[in-house]
Amino acid sequence: MLNLPNTLMIEGNAVRWGKSGDGPPLVAIHGTPFSSQVWRRIVPQLVDRRTVYFFDLVGYGQSEMREGQDVSLAVQNKALSALFNEWGLERPDVLAHDFGGATALRAYYLDGLRYASLTIFDAVALAPWGSPLIQHVRKHENAFSGMPDYMHRALLKAYLQTAACNPLSDEALDVYSRPWLGLIGQPAFYRQIAQMDQKYTDELQERYRVMDCPVKVLWGENDNWIPYENGEALASLISDGPCVPIRNAGHLVQEDRPEAIVAAVLKQLANT
Repeated sequence: MLNLPNTLMIEGNAVRWGKSGDGPPLVAIHGTPFSSQVWRRIVPQLVDRRTVYFFDLVGYGQSEMREGQDVSLAVQNKALSALFNEWGLERPDVLAHDFGGATALRAYYLDGLRYASLTIFDAVALAPWGSPLIQHVRKHENAFSGMPDYMHRALLKAYLQTAACNPLSDEALDVYSRPWLGLIGQPAFYRQIAQMDQKYTDELQERYRVMDCPVKVLWGENDNWIPYENGEALASLISDGPCVPIRNAGHLVQEDRPEAIVAAVLKQLANT
């Protein structure tokens, strides 16, 4: 498990973060409904080449969760900018997944952050996105937040499994479920779903241009959350190269094919 011993207050939110390794900086940004622990099998393979910074998005993982909290994509790029400032980073390498991809793109196109390179995969970036569960929870957040614990646990584990192409281990299910359990975690899970809004990527789409750094777009061929075609479309907009398919992988490539991510990052770093 990755250690996140540090806390930064960002617009009233306590955000937990950690770092590991030596060398130039690399920032890893996780997606939803996950946490920085998605990188637990990837960071150890990079720490001899980079100082890897990782954190839990506002309202996720070990970061603060509270009633009435704004955890939408609108705040995540602001949090990333604040963390860059705290860490003294100007052009780090960036690795981003899912909502982390949207966060990295929003920070680049809206806030002016710049990267030495970007490796992005299965990202929330182009309309349409949002599963039937997301649409349903957005209409009935209170009903889901108050479900009996055993029902919530069953729904959560079933939902998490749909992110992967292969069966998730008990360890993985526990790692990803744990932050969303209990009197604080369960309502926080449905809170972040209720605040998912396509408008935060719609406002970006007209801004997409080839980025001023090397960009590698990867995508799980069997992604049932965001289809591979979205990866091809995104690569055509922000990169000068094609989208790279990852075989035998769904949306949660970190569990299905972590070695593919490591290989892509190492190749990217060798060329920057």
